[in-house]
Amino acid sequence: MRVLFGGWCAPGHALLGLALISSPTWAADGLAGSKLYSPTQRMAPARLNAAQRDSQRLRATATNAPAQAAQAAKLNDYRVIFHAHAEDSAHTGGTRPEMLAEAKKAGVHAIFLSDHYRPPRDFITESWRGMHDGVLFVPGSEERGFLLAPTHSIAAQMKLETPEFIKAVTADGGLIFLSHIEERPNHSMEGLDGLEIYNRHFDAKNDKAGILTLVLKMTDPKGIAELQKAVDETPDAIFAGQVEYPKVYLDKWDAETKNKRLTGVAANDCHHNQILIAKMKDENAVIVGTNVDRDDQMRPVPASLRPTIRELVKGHKPGDVVGLVDLDSYHRSFLNSSTHIFASELTENALRDALRNGRAYVSHDWMCDPTGFAFYAQTGDRQSFLGSELKLDSGPIKLVGLLPQDATIRLIADGKPVAQAEGRRFEFDVKEKGVYRLEAWLKIDGEMRGWIYANPIYVR
Repeated sequence: MRVLFGGWCAPGHALLGLALISSPTWAADGLAGSKLYSPTQRMAPARLNAAQRDSQRLRATATNAPAQAAQAAKLNDYRVIFHAHAEDSAHTGGTRPEMLAEAKKAGVHAIFLSDHYRPPRDFITESWRGMHDGVLFVPGSEERGFLLAPTHSIAAQMKLETPEFIKAVTADGGLIFLSHIEERPNHSMEGLDGLEIYNRHFDAKNDKAGILTLVLKMTDPKGIAELQKAVDETPDAIFAGQVEYPKVYLDKWDAETKNKRLTGVAANDCHHNQILIAKMKDENAVIVGTNVDRDDQMRPVPASLRPTIRELVKGHKPGDVVGLVDLDSYHRSFLNSSTHIFASELTENALRDALRNGRAYVSHDWMCDPTGFAFYAQTGDRQSFLGSELKLDSGPIKLVGLLPQDATIRLIADGKPVAQAEGRRFEFDVKEKGVYRLEAWLKIDGEMRGWIYANPIYVR
């Protein structure tokens, strides 16, 4: 995530009120009433424990054998990370060696880096590329509202007008995806390969009450202890507490895919920059921020607002760190959301080809390992994987979804739900043209929460 916590500014005593005002908001169409808790309410210990227990149960009872459909097509399911930052800006706290170690821990096969553009540094030639200790790295950049993955240096083309810039990125097999959809919902998709259909930072910046709640915890010894215990015992549940159904992103995707093929990917937007820090300012105040904030960028909180500060700073001297909690390790971020790519082999060219053809799905892996998922069209003896285009008049078409865990399965056609089922297998006979994509939902602590968002099958 981009830096959020360090940018907080306390509006007097409104801090206390806003942090405690919280209520469930929007639920996905067709699953109304399934949302029980706000992000802030999910941070309560009882809620975190219940969510973590449910995810552990779901992971333990999943059947994660590769789908036969994928095996027959000689495709492997690779867990891939998009929109990842390391050593690329003042607000990035993580390093590439750290990212590599955390990727191996999370079972990540490949990472598409999204370095912030910092001329004269060349984000292609001066970054990691190729296999590093079993993890494939693909260099790229986040710039001008896009995720860029050109195949060669485009340093000389970075200032071109947008249409020519897009052509420069995509020349010779390069890829470009629209990023941060909430900031540019009406942006043209002309010349683009796809877009983010989920972005972790969007959830975080929407959760103002949750950010204020964290401020309160970091100014209270008991709150810091409670937060650290949550990170130690329920790390996935607390990091996922802000995650909501990405309606803004999916609406854009559904509208645009009616006219052209577009591959959807997940944006981790990970920086490892949310290590929360409280420092003693004096005996009557602390400053609160993150690991990437200078002291003058951190926000002062007086004891007149939070009397617990006096207990927090007791025995310390100005400048001492009196509270530190790491919320967003790369490992947690990678498990929170990822893009699974069906490719023939773990090479840059094979992944690029799969993405160009829409053979991918987005998953919140912390709830349950999705390995074994498949979505394909059965036409006679032929199986056409997600991303495929078929003609309605070419014969009967049956859509098939396979999952490694019992789930609520929804089929979306041209942005509207057309079928829903429970279980690990889904079938649907196609009678009309449309862009068909599959969603899978899991029940976590009594709530239905989005698990898998598959790229579409296009029936023209």
